[in-house]
Amino acid sequence: MNAMMRRVAVGTVAVSMALTMAACGKAGDDKKSGDAGSGNNKSIGLLLPENASSTRYESFDKPFIEAKVKELCADCKVEYNNAEGSAAKQKQQFDTLIAQGVKVIILDAFDAKSTQAWVAEAAKKNVKVVAYDRLATGPVSAYVSFDNEKVGELQGQALVEALGDKAADANVVMINGDDADPNAGKFKAGAHKVLDSKVKKVVYEQSGEWKPTVAGQKVGAAISQLGKDGFQAVYSANDGMAAAIITQLKSQGINVPVGGQDAGLDAIQRLVSGDQAYTIYKAYKPLADSAAQLAVNLLQGKDIKSVATSTIDSDTDKGIPAQLLDPKVVTKANIKDTVIADGLYKVSDICTADYAAACTAAGLQ
Repeated sequence: MNAMMRRVAVGTVAVSMALTMAACGKAGDDKKSGDAGSGNNKSIGLLLPENASSTRYESFDKPFIEAKVKELCADCKVEYNNAEGSAAKQKQQFDTLIAQGVKVIILDAFDAKSTQAWVAEAAKKNVKVVAYDRLATGPVSAYVSFDNEKVGELQGQALVEALGDKAADANVVMINGDDADPNAGKFKAGAHKVLDSKVKKVVYEQSGEWKPTVAGQKVGAAISQLGKDGFQAVYSANDGMAAAIITQLKSQGINVPVGGQDAGLDAIQRLVSGDQAYTIYKAYKPLADSAAQLAVNLLQGKDIKSVATSTIDSDTDKGIPAQLLDPKVVTKANIKDTVIADGLYKVSDICTADYAAACTAAGLQ
């Protein structure tokens, strides 16, 4: 090859490479400039807090959200992780989603007080966060949950009704949720609003940290401190802790009303058997559907006011678009009219062989 031909060949290659790099740069620039409504990323992150204290997250929230997202956006994908009770692990999962280019994250914060910096950093990168169930701190784009102080009020009133005419003279043990969870504070405040005026006294109160083992230990300590006859009922912030509390009470030969919340299948079975007095049913499908709708709307750059019809303030931000749903009390008497009527469980789910006789007595079969 002579010098002229070599120069032409080199020049041709250089021009070709320049065009290729320009094309790649333009594609990269388009991707980088994409926002939550651009459609460049069809993934929605879903971060749930734990799976030890409550079965609801894996059994209901996750599949309901995934199904609704798929219904609303056929080519959208849900990137799911569970923090398994670790704020540090959830932070890592959150950061990973952002690094992957996810533009909307549904976040049920394990420690809502720790999320302010995460959410602020996400907002700088135009990543929208939907606070789910628990109101995360930081500039979240929307919030969907239940009226959690009302949940506590319903718990307190249900415990009073379980005590009946003994309520006014009853001492109550309270095992609350984790102090890092803002909902736990609202449950506690709502319960106190009722109990403080309708029972004799709350004689022992501790956080069970949303951990059944811890809740069982705290009730054991209450028995040691107060004696077996020193209290007439136990308030438990959720069903997972209630299960451990009931086991501890039974081991000591103590039979007093215990209530929780979440309406897990095992809790409903304890209602049937008489081991648990009540639970609080928060209809997970409407909650999950709302979160999915908010996330898809944010991803597609659509308005969210038709879903988030009210506003709420967090510790760090005001006027957050929100949707707050109504909870219900479930007792043995209204199982048919609540969790069965809504299709959460079938009679056959509840009335297994171990509960067949109790189900018959309760009129469920």
